[in-house]
Amino acid sequence: MTATVIDGAAIAQQVRGEVASQAQATERQHGVRPGLAVVLVGDNPASASYVRSKERACQEVGIATQTFHLPQDTPHQEVMAMVERLNADSSYHGILTQLPFPPQVHEPQVLRSLDPAKDVDGLHPYNVGLLAMGQPRFIPATPYGVQQLLVRTGNDPGGKHVVVCGRSNLVGKPLALLLAQKLAGANATVTICHTGTRDLPEFTRQADILVAAVGRAGVIRADMVKGGAVVIDVGINRVEDRSRRQGYRLVGDVDYEAVKEVAGAITPVPGGVGPMTVAMLLVNTLRAARLALGGDPEPA
Repeated sequence: MTATVIDGAAIAQQVRGEVASQAQATERQHGVRPGLAVVLVGDNPASASYVRSKERACQEVGIATQTFHLPQDTPHQEVMAMVERLNADSSYHGILTQLPFPPQVHEPQVLRSLDPAKDVDGLHPYNVGLLAMGQPRFIPATPYGVQQLLVRTGNDPGGKHVVVCGRSNLVGKPLALLLAQKLAGANATVTICHTGTRDLPEFTRQADILVAAVGRAGVIRADMVKGGAVVIDVGINRVEDRSRRQGYRLVGDVDYEAVKEVAGAITPVPGGVGPMTVAMLLVNTLRAARLALGGDPEPA
């Protein structure tokens, strides 16, 4: 059996179409265009590429966006001042601080300085707390994208055993919180595995839905996957490939060629979770604009 490939690019395009329609309606009704500010510090190539993809996506759906690109050596207090200025600017409904920061910038303090109502990445402690309580305002974009990939492909997590490999604040922890809630598109039994997990394959083979988010190429092998499981690969890793012009290729945390012969469904890398991350950031920005305009305050 060869797994069904979950086309994240196609599903993300569907989400972007929905956002475009709703953004146009918001502008017609209120005369306000949803706006996103991006703070980029330094010249990390991956971060710069990611920001460009967000800019293109915003332009496509009718969200106004501006990137504030600060030099690599920008002092911490200047980054804080930039965030405070954007907090006070009503033309920006969402603020994204592109991570990672250079070492002189204290990431937790910057995240805590964000206006929680503009924190479209869902990383402010207040928004993390709402998610933990089952009342999310902004769901972090990558976990949100994973959930939507599952729901929109008929792989609802409800009642299933989800094993999440990875415990980062960006993916592993919020995804586990999200899928464990008694909410539509969630209600799963969730196990979190990490570098301290003994006998990782013992846990991964129990998964109806296996999410790999550890940041190591090929760490999930075919013998670690239950037959017919849904495998979601969040990893993006560069591996040397001299046959490519750039000298490398992108792979996930899953041994894709081997695992696709065991799994029931699988996301590719690239073209799986990545496009959904950008799409769900657009969803969150639209939601921030609607909330700022006095819209429906119900959870996402």
